[in-house]
Amino acid sequence: MFYWSLIIIVLGIYSAYIFGKSRIKSNAKQLDIKTVSLPTYYAQYMMVWCLLPALIVYFGWIIFENQIIQNLVLANFDFELNPTLNPGLLIAEIKNVASNISFAEGKAIEILNAAEHYSSLKFTSTVAFYLSVLIFMILGVMIASRKLQPTFRAQKSIENYIKYFLFFCSTVAVLTTVGIVFSLLFESLRFFSEVSIFEFLFGTKWYPYIPIREGQSGSQGSFGAIPIFAGTFLIMIVAMSVATPIGLFTAIYLSEYASPKIRSIVKPLLEILAGVPTIVYGFFAFVTVAPFVKTFGQSLGIDASPTSALAAGLVMGIMIIPFISSLSDDVINSVPQSLREGSLGVGANKAETIKKVILPAALPGIVGAFLLGVSRAIGETMIVVVAAGTAPNLTANPFENVTTVTVQIVIALIGDQEFDDPRTLSAFALGLVLFVITLILNIFALRIVKKYRERYE
Repeated sequence: MFYWSLIIIVLGIYSAYIFGKSRIKSNAKQLDIKTVSLPTYYAQYMMVWCLLPALIVYFGWIIFENQIIQNLVLANFDFELNPTLNPGLLIAEIKNVASNISFAEGKAIEILNAAEHYSSLKFTSTVAFYLSVLIFMILGVMIASRKLQPTFRAQKSIENYIKYFLFFCSTVAVLTTVGIVFSLLFESLRFFSEVSIFEFLFGTKWYPYIPIREGQSGSQGSFGAIPIFAGTFLIMIVAMSVATPIGLFTAIYLSEYASPKIRSIVKPLLEILAGVPTIVYGFFAFVTVAPFVKTFGQSLGIDASPTSALAAGLVMGIMIIPFISSLSDDVINSVPQSLREGSLGVGANKAETIKKVILPAALPGIVGAFLLGVSRAIGETMIVVVAAGTAPNLTANPFENVTTVTVQIVIALIGDQEFDDPRTLSAFALGLVLFVITLILNIFALRIVKKYRERYE
């Protein structure tokens, strides 16, 4: 349905565009009046009035179609006489039979009739959808054509529509953020109603064990998140210790010392690293870096784990290098050339100019690049799972295996978990605390940026 509806909508708005352009030219010629806007704006006005009704019908159908069809199909089943029937499982079985006749063997006659009814309703809905899209598009064109006069300011209307569209996009972005925050908050409150917030924030043992039956031994479980956040920040510190100096020095070299030929080769090669899937980095860490780290630790007399925070952090740092180097390079290049020339003019050499003038002027952007790298390190999952393990150890030894917040969130949500289970709800609590920590880091960084931006503007 998606592809045919897309074709219909594209053909419809193209036809509306051509019709609007020819119609306004014809009206202006008949009235012998010059249009107050270009013919293109009148055509765009017609196109908008053709597109909007089609989109309303399309998204309305997507939202309500399945629920209405399911309600009509389930209305034939008496759940009071058959209390064992589950509506969700029943409708899934009906869909399977309707989509593949091979599933019909051995099914009850009620299921077969319901599958036939479902297929009939689905076909009727599809036909009605296409007719509705066409009818509403035609109605939109008819309404818009009534305003298609030479004295109508189509350009102003189009500009207003663009402004409304941009406002809608910004509103969606803001509401999405608000929705994420409130979903985390509400589910976290449910978790903290069952687990003490002090145990969660200050406990040193993470063992989200949930009993299968009442009275099972060890049924209390432990939800102390300190080992998880300690592992997260340990890996992040290792990663940023690798990525920040290498990324920043690479950016300085590319922007201040490298010739255009070298820059045109090195910069794309560095940015290729940003496109490598994280699971590939994880395999590289597990197969190559982790054994090296283990051997290196043993040579120092340290009992290193096969999977360790150091192995994951090193590879994660390599992954973050292109983010920091690319952004820092762009920021350093954006520093006005007059600052460089002024510094060199008073006798400073190139190194002094970079240290005393260019880097302080570019500091807000460099801080932004660093924060992006921190966010990338904190949010990484696959490298940690493969190279650092999943054990929630409270340790500052980078040669031991640790886990991170994102890994534990994935573990908590794997499988058929119920959302009234503390183990599942702990994922939201971990996400909320991580969100708060990231927010504090951003506020702190914005203060630094504001301080130095005022100094160098």
